[in-house]
Amino acid sequence: MNGRHARRVAITGLGVVTPAGNDVESMWARLLSGRSCGAPIASFDASGFSTRIAAEVRGVDALPISGDRKLLKFGNRSHRFALAAAEQAMRDAGIAPTPTDRDRWGCVVGTGMMTVSYDELASVQANAAPDGELDAAKVLDESTSNDPMAFCRSQSTAGVALLMKRFDIAGYASSVHTACASGGQAIGTALRVIRRGAADRVLAGGFDSMVSPVGLSGFCLLSAVSADNETPERASRPFDATRNGFLLGEGAGFVVLEAWEMAVARGARIYAELAGDGNSLSSYRITDSHPSGDGPIQAMRRALRDAGAQPSEVDYLNAHGTSTPMNDRSEAAAAAVVFGDGVGRVAVSSTKSVMGHLIAAAGAVEAVVCTLAIHRSMLPPNANLRDIDPDCAHLDIVRDGPRERRVRVALSNSLGFGGSNSCLAFRHPDDARALMRAAR
Repeated sequence: MNGRHARRVAITGLGVVTPAGNDVESMWARLLSGRSCGAPIASFDASGFSTRIAAEVRGVDALPISGDRKLLKFGNRSHRFALAAAEQAMRDAGIAPTPTDRDRWGCVVGTGMMTVSYDELASVQANAAPDGELDAAKVLDESTSNDPMAFCRSQSTAGVALLMKRFDIAGYASSVHTACASGGQAIGTALRVIRRGAADRVLAGGFDSMVSPVGLSGFCLLSAVSADNETPERASRPFDATRNGFLLGEGAGFVVLEAWEMAVARGARIYAELAGDGNSLSSYRITDSHPSGDGPIQAMRRALRDAGAQPSEVDYLNAHGTSTPMNDRSEAAAAAVVFGDGVGRVAVSSTKSVMGHLIAAAGAVEAVVCTLAIHRSMLPPNANLRDIDPDCAHLDIVRDGPRERRVRVALSNSLGFGGSNSCLAFRHPDDARALMRAAR
């Protein structure tokens, strides 16, 4: 124990569904290659949009999902991602709830913004009268094509309910929605749930898909996404002086978290310690962090304090790094304040440069990336960086290929619309064990 918390928390299972690959190994290989997943949108006709590119999950219908497949009718595209990624994580951890301990398992998820699909909205609108008013009688007529399950799928609790049903979890449950910070804050919530003894094990993560006519149109109107339609593989270039918006992505990431002593007792493989969670709300603008990095500064410092770690111990920062002009500049400013004179020795990369911005799933997938960086002593590169923005030049950005490095502490930033800021701290398991021995 570190003297600050009653329990340490171990990460024992990992699972992902991403544009870079639908399992951990294929995603990791693609990230290390530095090859972007940007491509013309294939899931719908985007020809009328200013941005016609995205990073999409391939092979959705072939995702391996076991158990009661009837559950799929209660879920949307992103729920399918969640079920597949969560199943990987549970299988990887080598443990599952039993009738005797299911109430000591929890489930915390970060959920997306788009709860009703474009097709479902169009189906309802098709029942409008000639004057444009909605014909309620037609909407409720069972002979129409309206799907009564659309309402169930749209609930913010639909994802966590499906996961708890699938894995027979009967304990703590929560669904977090803080835009792009959702996945990170969900995992941070799970950390606190285990620390305070409300659960012994938690399935935690995030899932989202805004690659749809409704989602894309919103980001286009905000001028938030890159319109480099002719060079989609170059569209996401965090910290580059020529960046002009993010590459929209989709996917899911999940981890299995356990009270450290219980993971050790069953002989589990411990990838890393989930050591700290920091949050803040900057409320500067709906779409931007303050140029000073104020909100991210608070989140990063709180994560370090929560982990009982010093800035000098951090070897890797997985940046939020969206590839928008304001975000990257603000985050770079925050790193300069948090790490001070040591900022140049912290390796930094944004894996959104390869797989795009997964919105509510981003923080969860990037938590998996940080865990793998610690476990494999390898840092994924920041793809597409040619000419660094002078305001970001103080950062030691991993570029031109992956970098071997033992990581003592890694931080993962997730900065959401509306000013929500999340930072998670991860520690190498050997260092966690050394701290526990020293505290005895």
